[in-house]
Amino acid sequence: MMLRNFYFLLALAVLLPIGELPAQDSDASTPHWIWDGDKPIAHLRYEFEVPAGVSKAVLIASGDDKVQVFINGERLFASESWSSPKVMNVTKLLAEGGRAVIAARAENAGGAAGFMAQLTLELADGRQVIVSDGEWKAMSPPAKGWMNVGYEATQGALTPVKVLNAIGTEPRGSVSPALLANLENLKDPEATPVDQIKLAEGFTAELLYSVPRTEQGSWVAMTHDDKGRLIVSDQYGALYRFSPPAPGAVLAQADVEKIEVDIGGAHGLLYAFDALYVSLNTGEHGGRGLYRITDSDGDDKFDKKELLKKFEEQGGEHGPHAIVLSPDKKSLYVVCGNQTALPEYNQSLVPPVWGEDLLLPRIYGRGFMKGTMAPRGWIAKTDPDGKEWTIVATGFRNEYDAAFNKDGELFSYDADMEWDMNTPWYRPTRINHVISGAEFGWRNGSGKWPEYFSDSFGAVVDIGPGSPTGVCFGTGAKFPAKYQNAFFVCDWSYGKLYAVHMTPDGASYKGNVEEFMAAQPLPLTDLLIHPDDGALYVAIGGRRVQSGLYRVTYTGEESTQPTPAASGGEKERDQRRMLEALHHKQDASAVDKAWPFLGSDDRALRYAARVAIEHQAVESWQEKALGEDDPQAALAALIALARQGAEALQPRAVAKLSGFDVGKLDKQQRLDLIRAWGLTFIRLGEPNDAQKGFVGAQWEKYFPEASPEVNSQLSELMVYIQDPKAAEKIVGLLRSAPSQEEQLTYGKNLRLLTAGWTADLRRDYFEWLLRAQSFKGGASFQKFVESIKTDAVANLPADQKAALKDLIEAVPKADAPQFTITPREFQKNWTVEDFDPLLASGLEGGRDFANGRNMFGAGTCFACHRFNQEGGAIGPDLTSVAGKFSPRDLLESIIDPNKEISDQYGQTIFHKIDGSQVIGRIMNLSGDSVQVNTNMLDPNETVGIDRKQLKKMEESPHSMMPPGLLNTLTDDDVLDLLAYLLSQGNADDPLFAK
Repeated sequence: MMLRNFYFLLALAVLLPIGELPAQDSDASTPHWIWDGDKPIAHLRYEFEVPAGVSKAVLIASGDDKVQVFINGERLFASESWSSPKVMNVTKLLAEGGRAVIAARAENAGGAAGFMAQLTLELADGRQVIVSDGEWKAMSPPAKGWMNVGYEATQGALTPVKVLNAIGTEPRGSVSPALLANLENLKDPEATPVDQIKLAEGFTAELLYSVPRTEQGSWVAMTHDDKGRLIVSDQYGALYRFSPPAPGAVLAQADVEKIEVDIGGAHGLLYAFDALYVSLNTGEHGGRGLYRITDSDGDDKFDKKELLKKFEEQGGEHGPHAIVLSPDKKSLYVVCGNQTALPEYNQSLVPPVWGEDLLLPRIYGRGFMKGTMAPRGWIAKTDPDGKEWTIVATGFRNEYDAAFNKDGELFSYDADMEWDMNTPWYRPTRINHVISGAEFGWRNGSGKWPEYFSDSFGAVVDIGPGSPTGVCFGTGAKFPAKYQNAFFVCDWSYGKLYAVHMTPDGASYKGNVEEFMAAQPLPLTDLLIHPDDGALYVAIGGRRVQSGLYRVTYTGEESTQPTPAASGGEKERDQRRMLEALHHKQDASAVDKAWPFLGSDDRALRYAARVAIEHQAVESWQEKALGEDDPQAALAALIALARQGAEALQPRAVAKLSGFDVGKLDKQQRLDLIRAWGLTFIRLGEPNDAQKGFVGAQWEKYFPEASPEVNSQLSELMVYIQDPKAAEKIVGLLRSAPSQEEQLTYGKNLRLLTAGWTADLRRDYFEWLLRAQSFKGGASFQKFVESIKTDAVANLPADQKAALKDLIEAVPKADAPQFTITPREFQKNWTVEDFDPLLASGLEGGRDFANGRNMFGAGTCFACHRFNQEGGAIGPDLTSVAGKFSPRDLLESIIDPNKEISDQYGQTIFHKIDGSQVIGRIMNLSGDSVQVNTNMLDPNETVGIDRKQLKKMEESPHSMMPPGLLNTLTDDDVLDLLAYLLSQGNADDPLFAK
């Protein structure tokens, strides 16, 4: 669902210091590891009498390698990690007293085997401890009912167990009496306390409710009804309803009413049209689909369930999600991630000519959802009865929620694929403006469309790695004006609630991201502005982690009077909506209305116009496309023609594309021309040798060029046509590329090139392949590199395989340079003061941006940061750093990263009860477990920590960003780097030109 890729859901219980624990003697009260002889599978049991008056019963158990544990035949839990014993409060099962039995099925794959258990019963006159020891029995094989009270063996007698050793001794010494005492005395879990939460200035948070996990699960969806009550859903359980408490009060468990309908596991809830709409992402309760729940007899109790739309039955958290009420309150918008195929629909605003549209075969990494093709990840519109369905937009990865702003514009927060980190096809979590007919370009593996493809709509703003969950606008909030217009979005894995401040940008928007609320952990799932009190209600939970509900109010001094939408863009939005009205049907006047906007400088207007034209019969506009003289309009029209035209048009389309003068095109137009070539060959027909020659001749003088984006797409096109000069040019780019992402672009494309190679060029390429095996990235990274190498070797002639055998079979050196081809020498341990004379009057003009970009790679900045849509994603995106930092401030943040630690670089010190520490940043959660990234240069380097093994957590005074990153740079290199970062958007430089 939400989590990364993980993908999602959410909170860790608060961790409190427990103090030092007393040592215990190994006596009759100490559990022992036991087993059934030397068998690989052991069935073990102990039957006993439970005294009356048990006030609390806590069971702790573990097995090596894995175990399932039962009480009185009821399965409690399973474990596959002997070093992290499971603990459970079992009071409800034993409170009445009488006969009881603990049973376990343990399995060992080889090596040391063992099972241990400890049950502590709190009684009025003391306590009783039952432990695994020689009194336990084994059975092999077990008969039916072996886990129940009163079992008598029918297939072999019960036999005494083999007692191995006491806990706290080797080979499993880490499971000690001290650990068990810690587990036994853990406080009941609570949601993250508000004193650990950072909030925007002037705001206050109240913890209204820590959800009792065993009774009410972990909440992931929320709505309010017509009486102001909140309705929530457990990710794996029921729905609940309650009224928000008064200011200063909290909820009690008795205040939370379970909805007694066969419904649950909802990822989306909406109360509208006197009904509760529920989006199920589970195989239970009728399966995945859109349901309507109503009160049929007026007793204020839901009692009727209707299935309005069945969705494809596919497991996972990327399925049916949110339901959103339309601005006119007449329709529903339904949000689904990429594990749900399009439903049957009546019309599609996205031109329904679905395709992958990849010029070269992709690589798949670890193969998550391999074989799943577009269209996936979609938003659809339907009526209150779920009868008529319209596909509004496609191409998301896993957008969990969506919301309308005051102008009636729809926005969503889409997920990244964390396994792709540090590859050129990694797409950060991002805010999408969901206009009519939008395609956002999700494709599997390395096939994801880049931001700049004109047949995709791109993003308002990138946010970075994370796990998007609930979203809402601040409309109706009793907040200061800027927050009333903000788009609030939840990141589950990193525990951050962002306020995205958007301003009109032509017919669309641009955004600026503010961290509004954050903690470690704070697994955010859903949020809403309550119409009664204007407060922001925030839920945390999911994936069986500790759940909670918060209320955020403004207590500052700014005015909270209602404010209108941000002004600007009204004319352009009206023009776009006029064009979007043509997406619904064929219209004789549509082509004439839309055509003038194909040449617009406004991307949203060009996009809406092209989609309008694609909805008309191609015969009515193909001649206009082939005869258009304006370069911008012609390129948009030719992209449309490639998508909609007949194969017979291929020669004429090629002729038209061949006539463009590349030297007269700006950067985006060059990208559009390359895309138009690719779509023409993909959809209208493969090129003949003469047509391949047209492409090579057109681009010969302009490849390579300054723009890495253009070079990336041109390298793919030149490999596709097997241009004889491609090997020399692309290997040259590979040698000079400053980031591993750019290098991977060229390396991936070169794997399929068979023309134009020399022995020296092949050796250079395979030396790079050897070095690339030491690069770091997400969980699929090494598989991607392996696939590149496999294809490259497969395309080698036999004599070259023999000549390159040393490189093909070599193992990469540990000290191989990662981010630049040539190792750099130490220059100086720079200080900020070294540059004061140079920066006294500001950063001088005329700096070398290209060298600055190269230094961004040489300083390993690309490993963690994105800039201008390239680079890593662990650290903050630096694209918008201009205007926020002076040259000196920016330099200081690089040279001394510990002086003021960014929240994205903040580390936590996890103190374990065995005295060890783990230092890093939480990246994912599940139940009582957290995954901590311990090396920001390697997003795949993580350590799992069990909450039960923790003594305390505290903030680290050290940034994850290492010092000394500029020590191999000269003073001019440093100044070029600063100029590069601070001059983003400089239209006079080809790196940034449109």
